[in-house]
Amino acid sequence: MFEKLDAVVEKYKNLESQITSPEVINNNVLYTKYSKEMKEIEPIVNTYLQYKDVIKKISEDEEILENEKDDELKKLAKEELEILEEERNRLETQLKILLLPKDENDEKNVFLEIRAGTGGEEAALFAADLFRMYSRYAERHKMKVEIIDKSETGIGGLKEIIALISGYKVYSRLKYEAGVHRVQRVPKTESQGRIHTSAVTVAVLPEAEEVDVKIDPKDLRIDTFCSSGPGGQSVNTTYSAVRITHLPTGIVVQCQDEKSQIKNKEKAMKVLRARLLEKIRSEKEQEQASLRKSMVGTGDRSERIRTYNFPQGRVTDHRINLTLYKIDMIMDGDLDEIIDALITYYQAEALKNQQL
Repeated sequence: MFEKLDAVVEKYKNLESQITSPEVINNNVLYTKYSKEMKEIEPIVNTYLQYKDVIKKISEDEEILENEKDDELKKLAKEELEILEEERNRLETQLKILLLPKDENDEKNVFLEIRAGTGGEEAALFAADLFRMYSRYAERHKMKVEIIDKSETGIGGLKEIIALISGYKVYSRLKYEAGVHRVQRVPKTESQGRIHTSAVTVAVLPEAEEVDVKIDPKDLRIDTFCSSGPGGQSVNTTYSAVRITHLPTGIVVQCQDEKSQIKNKEKAMKVLRARLLEKIRSEKEQEQASLRKSMVGTGDRSERIRTYNFPQGRVTDHRINLTLYKIDMIMDGDLDEIIDALITYYQAEALKNQQL
């Protein structure tokens, strides 16, 4: 590990030296490239420098304990040594996490797909609540939300919604939200006051670039149709909505959010690329399933991951047995405590797997 860390520090010093040279300063492409590389490894370098400083202090305190005659000084050194050893252990763990292989999709934007499952109208209402929750979360983190396609119900619910969320490392924050979200509450449509259980599925797909997925135009069937729902005079009168079918896989995507057929086609192609990339990733994971021990469960999107119990005011994430009694705050987008706990858990699992 320390050979790797020394190499990272050496790379950082070289980049630091090069980025101040006139050739790089006057070359925007190189300057951006080197700046990005420095930003990526800076947390490792800073943590390693902290670690080396702690090791140096530990060595100094151990020398005092071995050679110092003054009992008071030895007592102080011993107390400080206990604190430093805890800090050393913490920094060692942090360095191991920082050196874990990066998820190549972590930097990407995501397509968030929310669909009402079992529960009829109540499931559709909860799908709308979840979309608002993620929209509020995105707003808190200065992420942009752009609706690609949606299908509404008569009383404000959502049968389905697809949105592009863009910003800094969006996938790294939202990737663990994929799965079945269960709600337990008295629906607005319930006259007897009985608690119902409904389910909504959430998919989180990294946005794919054209270089990530090659699509042969001959493999596509493109249909146009009139948009439906609210949206102005062009709705139901022009063939602006677009449906694309990828013939080899049978994947169908559609977009009708824009008034322009060209813009709808561009958006639909983005969603298609993301779904094809996810299909490739899923197939690859299934091939490697017997070798991988880093994840709990099968990763199947049908698994229930979280329950929102409104009568008790609690939200439970079943993967990490985390229960929080602040459902109102969570539904208003305050998801950081859950997301941070999930990231920490899966990092720990990856560390365990690395040591096997």
